[in-house]
Formats: sequence, structure tokens, C-alpha cells
Amino acid sequence: MAQQHLDPTAGPVAGDTLEAYLQAQATEFLRALRQHRETGGATATNGVEEAVDAARALRRSARRISGTLHTFRPFLDEGWSEGMRPELAWLSGTLAREHAYGARLERLLAALHRLSGSSAFPAQAADPDAHPGTHPGARAQLPSEKGALTVGAAKAGALLERQLTLARTRAHSAALQALGSSRFHAVADNVAVLASEVPLTASASVTGLRPLAAAAEERLGDAVAGLPLITAGHPYNAEALVHGLSADTAPQPQDSPWHQVRLLLRLHRYACEVRFGDEAPVDVRLLTAGQALDRHRDAAEAAAAAASAARTPRIAPATAYALGVLHADQRHEVEAARFAFQRAWMRETVGTP
Repeated sequence: MAQQHLDPTAGPVAGDTLEAYLQAQATEFLRALRQHRETGGATATNGVEEAVDAARALRRSARRISGTLHTFRPFLDEGWSEGMRPELAWLSGTLAREHAYGARLERLLAALHRLSGSSAFPAQAADPDAHPGTHPGARAQLPSEKGALTVGAAKAGALLERQLTLARTRAHSAALQALGSSRFHAVADNVAVLASEVPLTASASVTGLRPLAAAAEERLGDAVAGLPLITAGHPYNAEALVHGLSADTAPQPQDSPWHQVRLLLRLHRYACEVRFGDEAPVDVRLLTAGQALDRHRDAAEAAAAAASAARTPRIAPATAYALGVLHADQRHEVEAARFAFQRAWMRETVGTP
């Protein structure tokens, strides 16, 4: 190594730290893959849970390897890195869909039950504090026709269950097919090579990680600066509701910048993991902000699922009404998550590395 050219302000040599992190993540990936194969055919409850845990660990390692390749790409062989990243993203996304559909269904059914309960619905309309995490005024605009909602809630729940269970079943089949495909085997082979040899560039031996990690943090800060954090402190805006129940099935445009911040926050966290490993101090602000953005993503996707179900042809008016109320409820959750993010981000940083 040409240590004499190392920038003393850039931190430890990138190559050593990056190699250790990527090899550790590759090892975790291979361990999870072995566990998944051992439990893949299990029918017992504990076996199914182990398979789910293994799939989650696969996604976790794939995301971290992909994020590291993105943030620190100048230190890695370009052709190899650019070939690996989309394949890891494909794998992570494919494995995540089954869990996402199941969690979405559970969230929507729980919300329907809450909204159509004997006393919960009017109380929430009158008292915003009845629902934890919602800022003042957020639920004041929900309709209060409890009888109409109760009539349609059961059919709305059945419709959502049919649609999302079918989607979950298809996602499960797609995940099994992906894990048996030659494309996945190629990914696994590349990760196995990564576990023993990381294709570093020459610059990795003379440069530190700090500049690229700082650039990732700066990109996050710029993206947050572009968010409407002031309006995130105000109650629900009707524009998102009108868009969601229209015939236009395009994703809610208000949500995209927030999803981008969630991605950049994750990349920043991974960069801190690479630099500091297990010794990284806990940044309470980032942790809380990340949880708020996860809630934002979940609520936005649940609202989209409710709006999609409401577009089902020839459904009863009471069913459509229940789905409309459910959509509004989840858009309220989106606003509440934005407000929680705003409060977390504006808070003074604790333990920032």
C-alpha cells in the first residue's frame, strides 16, 4: 500500500474497512441463504418462521451490499459494481413483496375495524388525541356516518382480503421462482466471491472513507431541505385525497420526495455502519426520523391499496364509501408520519458520528 499518500483528514484507509464490511455482509447473506434452503420445505410453524427470518436476513444483507456499492463506488471495480447493484435490488425487491402485501392487509383490516367500531369512529372524529401519533386537527375532517361505514366495512374488508391475499400468493410464487432461477444463482455466486475477495480500485488503498460518507450525508440534507417541512406541521391536506380517489392510478406525487429521503437516509446509515461498524454511536434523531419515514411509506401504500380497491367495478355504494373513508384515514396517517419526521429532524442531533 502507498500509505505515504494517505489523506490524514480522510479517516482510515478505505480499502481495509470497506473490504471487512462487504465480506461480513456477504457472509451474512450466504448464512441466510443456507438457512432458507434448510427451512424452505418446512410446514411446521417454527419452520415457516425460520424461513421468513432467513428471507428477511437475505434482504437485509442484499440492501447493505447494494447501498455500500452505491455510496463507495469510486473504490470498487466499476464494471463489477454496476453489474451487481441492480441484481441485488431485484432480489431484495422480489423477496420483500410477499411480506409487504401481508403487512398491508393486516394494517388495512385493523384500520377498518377501528373506524367501524361502536365508539371509536365518532370519538376519533371529535378527539384527535384518541389516535396516538396524529397531530391536532388531523382527524377532524373524517366523516362520522358510523352506520353507513359499518355496513360497508365488512364487504370492504373481504374485497381487500381477496385482492391482497391474491397479490401475496403471487408474490410468494415469484419469490420461490426467483430463488430457483439461474439469475439468483449468479447473484449468489458473485456474493460468494465477494465473501473472499473484494474488487477494490487502487484509490481505495490511499484514500479514506470520510469524503464519500460525508457526500452521502450531504445528499440526504439537500433532499430534506427540499421537503415541505413547514406544511408537514399542519393537518391533512385535501389535495392528496382528491388525487387518490380519482380515476388516475398514478402514484401520489406528493409522496415521491419523502420516499427519496427515506432511501437516502438508509444509505447514510449504511455509510456510518461501514465507517464505524459496531462502534458507531446511536443517532437518536436519525433512528426516530427513519421510523417516521417507514410509517409514511406503509401508510401511503395502504392508502393506494384502498383507492385501488375502491375502483373495482360494480361494488356497492356502502363498500365504496368504507374504502373512501379508509383511504382518507391512511392519508391522515401519511400526514401524521410527515409531522413526526419534521419534529424528529428539527430536534437537535444526539450522538451524531
